[in-house]
Amino acid sequence: MEDVNRTIVTEFIFLAFEDFLQFQILLFVACLLIYSICIVGNMIILLLKHSDANLNSPMYYFISRFAILEIIFVSIIVPKLLDILTAGRNRVSFGACFLQLYCADTTGIVECYLLTVMVFDRHLAITSPLQYLVIMAQWCKKLAVLPWIVGLVGAFISTIFTASLKFCGPNVIEHFFCDLAPLQNLACSDPHVSNLITSITAIFVVLLPFITIMGFYSHIIITILKIKSIEGKHKAFSTCSSHLLVSSLYFCTGITVYVMPSDSQHDRFLAFIYTIVTPFLNPFIYTFRNRDVKCAFLKVLNSLNSLILNKVQLNSKAQFVGAKKWF
Repeated sequence: MEDVNRTIVTEFIFLAFEDFLQFQILLFVACLLIYSICIVGNMIILLLKHSDANLNSPMYYFISRFAILEIIFVSIIVPKLLDILTAGRNRVSFGACFLQLYCADTTGIVECYLLTVMVFDRHLAITSPLQYLVIMAQWCKKLAVLPWIVGLVGAFISTIFTASLKFCGPNVIEHFFCDLAPLQNLACSDPHVSNLITSITAIFVVLLPFITIMGFYSHIIITILKIKSIEGKHKAFSTCSSHLLVSSLYFCTGITVYVMPSDSQHDRFLAFIYTIVTPFLNPFIYTFRNRDVKCAFLKVLNSLNSLILNKVQLNSKAQFVGAKKWF
């Protein structure tokens, strides 16, 4: 009988933003625009990283890994939301739902720990500048792999405990993607063990990285204050400001939703911020607040302009020669 109860629910229905039917088209246009800009913005960061020698450093290596992660993260969630908003296809199979849950949780955890690795990189560059390149040459790629190991394991634990619950109805998820709390709230069996495991996991994969980042930044600030020149202080802090802003945006909503979960319907709006809005803002934060990236971007634009002008001049010259032959 227990096996029968486990398979009664074969699909889930997303409520998404159906209570805002009058804004469905506007939401679709906004999400499509945000998604497109997010993909293009992160692709530009990747192209700049590989085209400019000045960006060949550990910091920009991690930024490029972060850009790849953002592309994967939004692509797990946004396409289905667009499908819901434009075509009303708000159903998802049981298996597909838990696959989305696992992939979204994995990339979310990886992002938490990658942000931690990135602040460690900045901490090392500011507090130990002479040893920085030697240490990072040995550990850079290993540190980039570590968040994926933590993410794959952490997401597996929470997903398995949630999938082991009995789902016998209802099957309407008050969310726009398969997330832990909305799914656990639908379980027919007692979800307290699963909720406890999820909360404990969230402490290790969200709260612990956040505390670690704050600890690193406390030491970074103390070190910067000891720098005598104003220019030196500004230069040191400018290398961290983009990361600090991105981390603040991501962790504030993440901690609210996962470490201190509530059954509030506002969770989906908080989730909208960290799954869609924050990835949209990140490319702008890392480009407009970073002098090296801006310089690389201007170089590429100048190269493209020169290429276009040369092509136009060659075409004009060819047309002129052709006209002379005609006469």
